[in-house]
Amino acid sequence: MNHIAADQKSQLAGHDAHAAHGEHAKYPFLAHHFDTPAQQFDSAKLGMWLFLATEVLFFGALFVAYAVLRTRFPEVFSYASHYLDTTMGGINTAVLIVSSLTMALGVYFAQRGRKMALIICLWLTMAGAAGFLVIKYFEYSHKIHANLVWGPSFYIPPHDAVGEAEHAALAHAPAAAPVAVAAPLNPQPSAIQSIGTHPAVDASVIKAAGSGPRGLGVGAVDHDAAVTHDIIPHDLPQAHLEDAKMPPNTHMFFAIYYAMTGLHGIHVVVGMVVIGILIYRATRGDFGPNYYTPVDLVGLYWHIVDLVWIFLFPLFYLIH
Repeated sequence: MNHIAADQKSQLAGHDAHAAHGEHAKYPFLAHHFDTPAQQFDSAKLGMWLFLATEVLFFGALFVAYAVLRTRFPEVFSYASHYLDTTMGGINTAVLIVSSLTMALGVYFAQRGRKMALIICLWLTMAGAAGFLVIKYFEYSHKIHANLVWGPSFYIPPHDAVGEAEHAALAHAPAAAPVAVAAPLNPQPSAIQSIGTHPAVDASVIKAAGSGPRGLGVGAVDHDAAVTHDIIPHDLPQAHLEDAKMPPNTHMFFAIYYAMTGLHGIHVVVGMVVIGILIYRATRGDFGPNYYTPVDLVGLYWHIVDLVWIFLFPLFYLIH
């Protein structure tokens, strides 16, 4: 009896192996360590969800850091958030939402074997990602030009890495008069603790700003207007330095801002790379009703990237 049972098990194993071999012959995309396409799809999707869980934990640590900083320095976030361009942030939000829609449509068309519609949706998603990065580039470049950066250099006049402000002060100040100089590039710990309590330099030694893209030219900063946030002169590079009522530790806002939005931007770049691979494979005709797993997985990743920005936008741009 035991011998007969062993023979039956051997026959069943041989039948399963033959069936698995037939599945692999029928579906060239089926990896050798999977028996059926359904098993491969479920395993891949489970792996992607586990990866996305680690991404949520990754960003979660930064969201906790944001919450701690905002709780400790509410006046800093209330003040510095007005230096962000809400219009650009809103446009970027709309761009990512539309790209998420086109990605979802791409998955839909891949499942139905509509090759051309899939390729168009993937290209539209790629264009949305590129548009997001272009807008973010203009945001970053403007802030860096205005010296709205992280760390102690936030309190140093822009374009003064070689001490131009100090030289200008020495050239024009009377011999007996005290000269206000820029904060050092590498201040001592005691200096770092006191930065932000008052402007780092005298406004008289700062080079005049050129006309900004919005028509704002050279002029004195209206401190009252800046503090009440009715008009904050974004286009004056030294505006925040001239504001005597700027809260201490304002640089912390921009530190967490660049950390979170910069990391999100890196994820957008990664998304563009994998979407580009999908476009190449879709053009080659790899996807159809029987095999669309990569499109579905990249879609999940892209939706998470969009979701993170949906949280970043109100936290930085809208909540004052």
